[in-house]
Amino acid sequence: MTTDVQSLYRWPAADCTRIPYGMYTNPEVYALEQERVFQGPVWNYLGLEAEIPNGGDFRTIAVGDTPVILNRDRKGQVHAFVNRCAHRGAIVQRQTCGNARAHICCYHQWCYNLEGRLTGVPFQRGIDGKGGLPEDFERKEHGLRPLRVAILNGVIFGTFADEIEPLEDYLDKPFADQLRRQFNRPIKILGYQRQRVFGNWKLYTDNLRDPNHGGLLHMFQITFGIARLNQTGGAKLDKRGRHNMSWAAQQMGQFAEDDGYAGTERGDTKLQLKDPTLLQYRKEYPDDYNLTIASIFPNCIFQQIGNTLAVRQIRTKSAGEFEIFWTFYGYADDSAEMDAHRLRMSNLVGPAGLVSMEDGEAIRIVHEAILGSENEHAIVEFGGRGPVTDQATLITDVPMRGFWLYYCELMGIEPGKAA
Repeated sequence: MTTDVQSLYRWPAADCTRIPYGMYTNPEVYALEQERVFQGPVWNYLGLEAEIPNGGDFRTIAVGDTPVILNRDRKGQVHAFVNRCAHRGAIVQRQTCGNARAHICCYHQWCYNLEGRLTGVPFQRGIDGKGGLPEDFERKEHGLRPLRVAILNGVIFGTFADEIEPLEDYLDKPFADQLRRQFNRPIKILGYQRQRVFGNWKLYTDNLRDPNHGGLLHMFQITFGIARLNQTGGAKLDKRGRHNMSWAAQQMGQFAEDDGYAGTERGDTKLQLKDPTLLQYRKEYPDDYNLTIASIFPNCIFQQIGNTLAVRQIRTKSAGEFEIFWTFYGYADDSAEMDAHRLRMSNLVGPAGLVSMEDGEAIRIVHEAILGSENEHAIVEFGGRGPVTDQATLITDVPMRGFWLYYCELMGIEPGKAA
């Protein structure tokens, strides 16, 4: 696309402390994101090796709104390619997951192998010299469009870009280390959830980079001390500011005497759970973190909330709709009792999670309120203006600005510059 996105809206602040609402609502912006962000020089999360352990195993996923097949071939190699037939553009693999010898389009039965190469075209030569494809048609030129794949500790990323920094450089040390921390040994998949949210996908990435909201919006989290804003916590960023990890390191259920909530309706610490095991964190890492939300630009989140471990992938649908796909996991050497504990704790998160149920509604009410106000701006000043750096507090939205600064770079926008 040739859209001059710089000219669409006014960006009054070079440090992205003002975000034009139109960047969330404009379908033209959304279409450009698919090209410049999701298919640009980024590493997109695709899945986990544990989801496709055997030759022929596959999952159908998405990168932005582009349908993708992720599979393992018979030699054990992982491949990813666009799930769109080279013939007429139909979805090739329609199942969510399974094991296949090949991927066959139901429309005209074009057949692709597990490396994405076109291996079969019915009636390619016609019958009795009539019909069929031209003699110079080469199957090898019409495979499924591939993504380049890179894997770190069993976590699979893919990119459409021909030129891009290596995955570990893209993640930078804090986030490569975080993946090694969470995937420090073989894992097992415990289950999946999906959530459709009516709002713009960037409102969700904002939400993930705004630890300030967690101790104000989420009443369950506040009431039972999972992450209150007075607790020990903060945010880590990569050298470009594009990735963020919000963290807390205080035992769940502990409260300080002067917690900053005095006089508000969000300060009740007297309620008790009938089943307190829901919040019993069992220390399993050398550090003291009991909550980490690591958001990797542009589309994924690696979470540890107590002992519930999950990956969330954002799958965009339109300027006003997206899906969150949750993959819950534990470690292969966990006992059956630990599996049950992780699953019990997983009630904290997901579409109806005791902690996270409010997020989807918050995003919806923001999106509805900003429609028609494209040239007004969000204020992003908690934590201060200027450089984007690590934060030693949860009362900040500085990581939001790190996301937007890199987003603007990919989109061809210079914040603070007149159109």
